[in-house]
Amino acid sequence: MKCIIIDDEKMARVITQTLCNEVNDLEILADFPNAIQAMKFLNENTVDLIFLDIHMPDFNGVDFIKALKNPPKIILTTSDPKFAIEAFEYEFIVDYLLKPIESSRFQKAVQKAKSKKIETPEAGSKTEDVSNDFYVNIDRRLIKIDLPSICLVEAKGDYIKIKTEDKIYTVHSTLKKIEEKLPDSLFLKVHRSYIINVKKIIDIEDNSVLIKKDVIPVSRSKRPELMKRLDLL
Repeated sequence: MKCIIIDDEKMARVITQTLCNEVNDLEILADFPNAIQAMKFLNENTVDLIFLDIHMPDFNGVDFIKALKNPPKIILTTSDPKFAIEAFEYEFIVDYLLKPIESSRFQKAVQKAKSKKIETPEAGSKTEDVSNDFYVNIDRRLIKIDLPSICLVEAKGDYIKIKTEDKIYTVHSTLKKIEEKLPDSLFLKVHRSYIINVKKIIDIEDNSVLIKKDVIPVSRSKRPELMKRLDLL
């Protein structure tokens, strides 16, 4: 089984590597100090098993699990079982190991991963039937806006601001109402006051994204979905 290790503590990664080396058919492809680096690797490589630390700063193990597009089997490693409870609802989580990890318990978890069969849903043929534009009512005029040109939508009280590549439109409406008109393939609500075009993101840092010159906050609950939508290199 091809596997990777994700843990922010270097010593913990070394210990897990040592335990992996005791199992004949486990091949360690890489180890990572954070989940973001691991996601970049998984975009280009296929693995059978991930040893994942739950309690990591910033983008923790639960966030990582929610952001996975095609999750392999996962064995959680944690010093606190409370963090495992939330993640254990996923079928691909096969076991969790409490630190410090005992060799016999480690091998038992690996055997469970080998024997567990996970049903993968058939790939659907669902396509999004949406137009490339829509109209807004501004000063009794109907103005057509090209959807791909929209950079972001910001809620301002009873109004919303629609920022495109070259214009800003102020419309008497709600963020929820316009969210229903925007295709999921392009847009994501990342904060209670913002919807962004994910194709317009220039940079991501901590809990915010940069679109043109605007720094947009990203709520913690939306970070996994945002990371899932990005093609990380």
